[in-house]
Amino acid sequence: MITPAFSVQNLDFYYNTSKKALSDINLEIEPQKVTALIGPSGCGKSTFLRCLNRMNDTIHGTRVDGKIMLKGEDIYGADMDVVNLRQRVGMVFQKPNPFPQSIYDNVAFGPRVMGMDVKMDEVVEKSLIAAALWDEVKDDLKSDALGLSLGQQQRLCIARVVAVQPEVILMDESTSALDPIATLRVEELIADLKKDYTIVIVTHNMQQAARVSDHTGLFWLGELVEFAPTTEMFTRPKKELTEAYITGRMG
Repeated sequence: MITPAFSVQNLDFYYNTSKKALSDINLEIEPQKVTALIGPSGCGKSTFLRCLNRMNDTIHGTRVDGKIMLKGEDIYGADMDVVNLRQRVGMVFQKPNPFPQSIYDNVAFGPRVMGMDVKMDEVVEKSLIAAALWDEVKDDLKSDALGLSLGQQQRLCIARVVAVQPEVILMDESTSALDPIATLRVEELIADLKKDYTIVIVTHNMQQAARVSDHTGLFWLGELVEFAPTTEMFTRPKKELTEAYITGRMG
């Protein structure tokens, strides 16, 4: 039996201790698969994604009930080192956010900060190869990362996450700021990365979810309406609300 990368059990999440944003979420995320979270704006999918590496901890007054297990470890348990958790569960954001440094220093940043005992040139090269960016930048590693195109910047951010050797990569609308060609490059990259990483994406683009994911979950008003293999979800949804959302009648 395959051990889930994440097992989420009876998860409730509150902003300001009283505003409930997520209600009784239960699901298992398989390792080395792509899981897509879809649903209208404000439905809780990004909030849920940020629960997986405790990014919501940075917001004052939030509260979590229930459990999220990362390979059997309770990530909200007293023994969990949050810095270590965020190294194991990396995140790529909606807008590319490279540091105002060289391409090389962007990729090397995480290993340096964490004091990883690695050969930095090798890590930078491997990470940029993994992010399908090496051939485009290998002769310009000392140039300013902000001079890259938006699509290249987003792949650089993916390389920066890969450099710290995570187990899971979270992507929050990571192609929404990109043009169609750059989006396709990132989608191809996601398909390649899942050979080595568990990937969870939040997307408004249902066609993207259908193209790149193995499993899909529909969030609606803070609840997980349905969670199923993607082909099943898009061809034989079990819930009427899922069918209405996928066909565009709601949402």
